[in-house]
Amino acid sequence: ATTEPVSSQNASSTSTAASAAKPWWQDAVFYQIWPRSFADSNGDGTGDFNGIAQKLPYLADLGVNALWLTPMFEAPSYHGYDFTEFYQVETDYGSQQEFKALIEAAKAKNIRIILDLVINHISDQHDWFKRSAAGEAPYKDYFIWRKDLPTDGWGPAWDASKTDPKVVWHYHEGRKEYYYAAFGASQPDLNLTHPDVVAEMKKMAKYWLDLGVAGFRLDAVRYAIETGPDGQADTAETIEYWKDFTQYVKSVQPDAMLVGEAWADLPVAAKYAGDGKALDAGFDFEFGYKVLELLQGNGGVKAEFGTMNNAGAAATEQLLQANFNARKAAGVPMGYFSPFLTNHDQPRIGWQLQGDLAKAKLAAAMLLTSPGSTYLYYGEEIGLSQASDAEHIQRRAPMLWDQSPQAGFTTATSSWVQSAGLFPPQRETSWWTPFLQAQQAAKVTVADQQQDAKSLWSLYKFLIAQKQQRAEFGIAGSYEAKTLNDGKLLQISRELAGNKSVFVLNLSAEPQALPAELLQDSGLQNGWNEAEATATQLAAWQLRSWSN
Repeated sequence: ATTEPVSSQNASSTSTAASAAKPWWQDAVFYQIWPRSFADSNGDGTGDFNGIAQKLPYLADLGVNALWLTPMFEAPSYHGYDFTEFYQVETDYGSQQEFKALIEAAKAKNIRIILDLVINHISDQHDWFKRSAAGEAPYKDYFIWRKDLPTDGWGPAWDASKTDPKVVWHYHEGRKEYYYAAFGASQPDLNLTHPDVVAEMKKMAKYWLDLGVAGFRLDAVRYAIETGPDGQADTAETIEYWKDFTQYVKSVQPDAMLVGEAWADLPVAAKYAGDGKALDAGFDFEFGYKVLELLQGNGGVKAEFGTMNNAGAAATEQLLQANFNARKAAGVPMGYFSPFLTNHDQPRIGWQLQGDLAKAKLAAAMLLTSPGSTYLYYGEEIGLSQASDAEHIQRRAPMLWDQSPQAGFTTATSSWVQSAGLFPPQRETSWWTPFLQAQQAAKVTVADQQQDAKSLWSLYKFLIAQKQQRAEFGIAGSYEAKTLNDGKLLQISRELAGNKSVFVLNLSAEPQALPAELLQDSGLQNGWNEAEATATQLAAWQLRSWSN
């Protein structure tokens, strides 16, 4: 890969060497892990830190550069986004020492770890909230309280078209007041205008940075500071908060990386770069919708915890090029936006594609040819699906490693999802066993796909290697996505300083003739190809690549 100059917001003022090289996260491949569901090392049916450590050889073989661990602090829920402790790891996952050992083991394989950090809100079972509800100093104003239920325009923080103050203002019987909680009564919002709270968040970040984490994925960044019914998201005060937080984090660890979850259209998400003074990166939430539109014709703009308006605004055949152009026009460095297909808050791409592994390959090619740091959700590399979308837990089920009774996730006779009733309001599940068996029958396991040189897993490994080894895949490389054959073929080209890679994807259910100029270009060599080397057509939903 080439070395591009780092943009000003990423350069360390204390190191001229650091400013000469690109930041470690630029063009990196991140792998999102739901710790409860990745790998169980001790046979209790729940994923854990040691399980992740045992799978580091797998992750290194796949080629990922960093892991994003969804919340792993002590919390009452199965998902962990409602912290009760800032300095204690979730005991279901192991000990502090085991977490530290995981960081060191990952580092030995050149894999960094970033943590999911929830600053917007905490659990109503946290000691701070209990003391605040009791009116105790200094916690009394750590949260946002008011005596009366407002009547003027408050509603869901991510949907200004709806007004219902009871959605975000919740009555507390003890304090006899209402408190603000954008994500439900059990997760009260912190008062991030309170100096003590601001200081506590910095203290917490420093603790984990000192322990060895490489940065943070910041949850729900749009909702940090509310200013009124018309200011529940994306306020100027919120942007200033993240600038201050970023400045502090960089003072502790100059190469720490901050990526923000701003579930919104690109112009809104770009605000969180703070003119080069706030976050290093933000997720490109539009990208996945455009991929689904190309493959299914139903990308939609549903945003469960965000606001999406124009994800499918371009003509279908121009979707990926329009996405790239929108990133360029957003006023942030090209490396700011990070494409991904789906995450834990969305139906899995494998399920949305109805288990069609051929289409999943096309999605993978679109993803990993797109510029920027790439994020994979665990299991996407094998096409992991879900039983249905009746409950969020189905998007977060155990990883499938092999054909054993619990797919190699655990040696126990059942996994944690079969005891989901331990985490109200989750219900006991009956869907896991038939779902597991159907996935194994379809060879949606790591072991099956590692044995197949043309499997989805093998394609992901190929694409990740291309992204990391070929200069044109970096953010400095040109990007062009155009359609051919009346929109039935999609050609994606990346080029930089004479290095060139071309991918052609058949977006139709019929064979399509390949572009003659590609077949006749003696300077291009076959890359990914599931057909004969001399084939002049692409089969339905198939892809092929060339590089010089």
